[in-house]
Amino acid sequence: MTTIDVGSTWAGTHRFGAAALVEARSVGEVREAIRHAPGRIKALGTRHSFNDLADTEGTLICVTDFPDSPLVDLTSPADPTVNAPAGMRYGTLGAWLQARGWALHNTGSLPHISIAGATATGTHGSGVGNGCQSTALRRLEFVDANGEMRVVRRGQPGFEGLAVGLGAFGVITEVTLGIQPTYDVRQDVYTGMPWEALLEETPQILADAYSVSIFTTWTEDTVQQVWRKSGVHRTTPPPDAWHGATRSAESDARLVGGDPEALTPQGGRPGPWIDRLPHFRLTHTPSNGAEIQSEYFVPMEAAGEALAAVRDLGDRIAPLLLVSELRAVAADDLWLSGAYQRDALTIHFTWGPHPAEVAALLPDLEAVLAPFDARPHWGKWHAFDAAAIARVHPRLADARALFEELDPDGRFANDHLVRLGVRASRADSRA
Repeated sequence: MTTIDVGSTWAGTHRFGAAALVEARSVGEVREAIRHAPGRIKALGTRHSFNDLADTEGTLICVTDFPDSPLVDLTSPADPTVNAPAGMRYGTLGAWLQARGWALHNTGSLPHISIAGATATGTHGSGVGNGCQSTALRRLEFVDANGEMRVVRRGQPGFEGLAVGLGAFGVITEVTLGIQPTYDVRQDVYTGMPWEALLEETPQILADAYSVSIFTTWTEDTVQQVWRKSGVHRTTPPPDAWHGATRSAESDARLVGGDPEALTPQGGRPGPWIDRLPHFRLTHTPSNGAEIQSEYFVPMEAAGEALAAVRDLGDRIAPLLLVSELRAVAADDLWLSGAYQRDALTIHFTWGPHPAEVAALLPDLEAVLAPFDARPHWGKWHAFDAAAIARVHPRLADARALFEELDPDGRFANDHLVRLGVRASRADSRA
């Protein structure tokens, strides 16, 4: 175990204020660190959050240096699974599974993110039939505030509250995920979709392929790009004309400002799921790097209205924006998921490095989304307070009670979680 300087999130949007960082390489080292660390503790993954969710003034414990040692379990043929270290990156696990003929149901746009970090925040890919990445969880193994090992499985009391657990109850060391036989995907780029078509047909457009991503800067006459990711053995070949858009003849249509070599292959060339569902290659720097991200989950049934409301702010959004991405997430039963009990459209903003201007805009953006009970992504910039979070997350009080039961002294609480009402405030939690 070593203690080193803590540093910043990957995009530099937050500098950690922890007194120490412990880089654990085994479950035993996590247990020892928790038993001996004074005061508060927080787990740290691959640093892909954009706010202070994963910070503490106490000790950060990182689990990304565990050996990559997944294990496929076929004990239940109807529900095959893989056990994997919590700090393992999705791209690394995906390549390992692909080599053995297996796959996950979906991935996020970045394969660089740790499994525990992504599932703890309800991170997602796209697809009207695809739940967020947390829905693949079958089992969580974690170390509690006393340094003891705990296990919770799907179907057991509290699992739905811990699956999207925000690091609020312990340090997750291993996860079990549902898997399926591997599959190939082709990725086609469409341009020129009229905004009118998008506003009228958003649910249908997002449902037209296994995974669909729509990119916009809000003020253009036609939608910038649509990436249609089709399972080659599940759907017919994509049409040349689609919802008023045209399939790009280029195989390298790219996002504005992005590195062309960083993106996964497009142009309709089939390839394994792990090389097509993520937008970015594991071998390259993810996304634009110098950026701020925000994201909101709104009910799919109100998609057109919500997009029109945001577009009314387009002239204020565009000068600060690199690009926005629109995706679909299937409803689930996980208490703090953005898609809890409702199919969701996610409205994502990748902002340029303009922190003061973005912070000033977010309250107005959230005001136009308030009629749709928009839920913010937990790991990204937003302006919600505890009252606003409670209004849009109906199981917040249940989750807080569960976290308090598991961690009554608040060792895994931090200022961010207290500020949002996820953990209770207590005077002795900093002792």
